Amino acid sequence: MESVLGFVNEQPSKARKIVLRNNGIKTRYYAFREGKSTHSNRELAAAAVQQLFDKELPIEKLQLLTAGTTSPEQILPSHAAMIHGELGIHRIELMSCTGACCSSIQGMKYAMMSVASGMTDIAASVGSEKMSTWMHASRFQPEADNLKKLEDNPIIAFEKDFLRWMLSDGAGAALIQSEPNKEGISLRINWLEITSFANELETCMYAGAVKNEDKSLTGWNEMDTTEWYNQSVFSLKQDTRLLGNNIVPKGGVYLAELMKKHNLTVDQVDYYLPHMSSEFFKGQIIEHHRRIGMDIPEEKWFYNLPKVGNVGSASPFLMLEELFHSGRLKKGDNLLVMVPESARFTYAYIYLTVV
Repeated sequence: MESVLGFVNEQPSKARKIVLRNNGIKTRYYAFREGKSTHSNRELAAAAVQQLFDKELPIEKLQLLTAGTTSPEQILPSHAAMIHGELGIHRIELMSCTGACCSSIQGMKYAMMSVASGMTDIAASVGSEKMSTWMHASRFQPEADNLKKLEDNPIIAFEKDFLRWMLSDGAGAALIQSEPNKEGISLRINWLEITSFANELETCMYAGAVKNEDKSLTGWNEMDTTEWYNQSVFSLKQDTRLLGNNIVPKGGVYLAELMKKHNLTVDQVDYYLPHMSSEFFKGQIIEHHRRIGMDIPEEKWFYNLPKVGNVGSASPFLMLEELFHSGRLKKGDNLLVMVPESARFTYAYIYLTVV
């Protein structure tokens, strides 16, 4: 991995072995080789969208594209606009969602509501990430050099190094329409719920800012340009203490509320698809589910984190895609998808039925 992402200060990362030992990821994918990108984020996303269409359903029927990502190549134009330009197709409606893992699901909800209201017939929702370029050692070298000048320990903080060994590249997309597929199976969205705990919790994962002692953020546009380099301001950072204390419990609080709202019980879940950033959290999830009466047997769990890695906003779609094409699903099966986002603790749950 360091042969792809590079060595900061020409030294192996001290965090890498610790992180890899805990996250359970065995293989992952980088659109980056020999210091150059093989694909951009928009190209990955466009490729995923194109695969939703064929001769029977040509892409010319697409009316709405929603896109979510943590890692766009630009601040403006929007990521969806860049994907639309990459596709080179007819004029369509666009919706871009900014955030982390839940951003693609927020876009999917917009698409679902547009189709359900009758305003759109055919929509596509995509989640995509291009983390490798962002995580390359060259992005952190100015900070390491600055630490040397200060005669300090020239090792970048764990909060920055941690995510270099957690995230990778990829894209996944879903087709949203009002009618089931004419052949094969489809997934009916029974409900899709999203909530934020930002009113209760401070920022956990962030980029383009520094976190102050009072827990507030100072953004890049309020800082001197020299600070951008000396503090790796644009790097993706995560407060692992805050993550560990809250990511699982808050998800359990919200799931308990949804169980009550939708009269959802464990026997109404045939497949559970939890997006986990790391297998480190699996035991905690099982424990908290048990507390709220959602003790889902492990044989009902389906996730592909070890095979594809943590691909942020693309991960929910990558799980659904693999299960959808696995041959395991039969009509009447119910799926519960869980997507947490640690940026400021947003959670999404989707309940689907195979039809």
